[in-house]
Amino acid sequence: MVSPVEVARFHLDRIERFNPKLNAFVDYKPEAVLTQAREAEKAILRRDKDELGPLHGVPLSIKSAIDVAGHRCEAGTRLRAGHIAAEDAPLVARLRAAGAVILGVTNTPELLMAWETDNLLYGRTNNPWDLTRTAGGSSGGEAAAIAAGLSAGGVGSDGGGSIRVPAHFCGICGLKPTPGRIASMGHFPKSGGPFALIGVVGPMARTIEDVRTMFEVMAGWDDGDVRDGDPCSAPVEVREIHETAVRAVSIGFFEDDGRTPVTRETRSAVSHAASLLMSCGFRVEPFRPEGLEGARQLWWEFFGRAGGMILEPMVRGHDSELSPILREFLSWTNAAPAHTGESLLAAWLGRDAVREKILVQMRRYPVLICPTAAIPAFRHGEREWQVEGKTVKYLDAWSYCAWFNLLGFPAAVVPMGSSDEGLPIGVQIVGRPWEEEMVLAVAAKLEMERGPWQAPPLVE
Repeated sequence: MVSPVEVARFHLDRIERFNPKLNAFVDYKPEAVLTQAREAEKAILRRDKDELGPLHGVPLSIKSAIDVAGHRCEAGTRLRAGHIAAEDAPLVARLRAAGAVILGVTNTPELLMAWETDNLLYGRTNNPWDLTRTAGGSSGGEAAAIAAGLSAGGVGSDGGGSIRVPAHFCGICGLKPTPGRIASMGHFPKSGGPFALIGVVGPMARTIEDVRTMFEVMAGWDDGDVRDGDPCSAPVEVREIHETAVRAVSIGFFEDDGRTPVTRETRSAVSHAASLLMSCGFRVEPFRPEGLEGARQLWWEFFGRAGGMILEPMVRGHDSELSPILREFLSWTNAAPAHTGESLLAAWLGRDAVREKILVQMRRYPVLICPTAAIPAFRHGEREWQVEGKTVKYLDAWSYCAWFNLLGFPAAVVPMGSSDEGLPIGVQIVGRPWEEEMVLAVAAKLEMERGPWQAPPLVE
């Protein structure tokens, strides 16, 4: 048996060795980590099974937009420089109660508004597969730390692919749950108003089994007091799905959306995933839901226009303190007029209509397999790419994730292939609302059929 203290020291050593190259962790306290690990070790020595949770002694990291008591929660912005969380977010408290050792917090883009991780507080996070490329965003620090073995797993957040794109870029797994399935209290910026329809927190790890374990710990109703309860969390219990139910599900797959082209290797990864599931007995058929383009456009009404309105009071008068990436994002959100009551209501009703339309289609195919993004990890600062003879713009490349934020569907990412440059390519497994268990079950089958996944070259 390996003791929690040995495991903690192993991960702290990796942080010391590799974090200078990756810039994944922005705040970690070795002595505090070892104190947690020693307490976990004492519980094992007492042989008290009631003290040993499903994550006992497991070292985890948390995105620095989520409260971890005594650690910085700055969300990558100078406007919150030095902000220390006074207490744990509910999801962090649940992880601790399950025995997890919290290593520290990881880097994000400023106010989380990018699919790459760079800010004026800590600089950019690099991808462990190629340091000249991004680890993604906004949970890029998490993805880089987990992929490189600096952390066994962690927690990110996702309003437009911010868990799934970094997982795809870094060759790990991640889950975007249904909004409300995991309590999001203690996240900054707060996922409120119309943004609460699309923004979630969720687990990230190197395997789907580890993602599932973390999900089961974090999920569920948070009926706390006024101070720390999350009134937006949902009373949906974690369910067990019998093998026969998993095998009976019909799966639809599509290699592109007909609008934004994907790389040849991305097509191959999706096709390979479909073939593997077919070979082990699943019914898998080509199927692309109608309504995805409407979902893409409506997502921007929430993430872009409404999101810009939420951020504007925070950043007003602070232009000189904002990162170039955030200023660029705000220029996009300001390109359209602010929502009126009528325009927001129209967007909301449109969202409900396209959601209904796609859910009706998914009666036949309750699970979908599709790309995570149009491209693998890009070089720092890039903004457009040539794919299949067409120019793919920055905002369009991640529409494959954005649909499911708008729709509120759970979606997991599993590494499934590599680009010609040796960069990982993940595929999405998507389900209907509140059916995370089915998504994870199918993802686990896919991961098992795929076989072992390699570590990035930086840490081999």
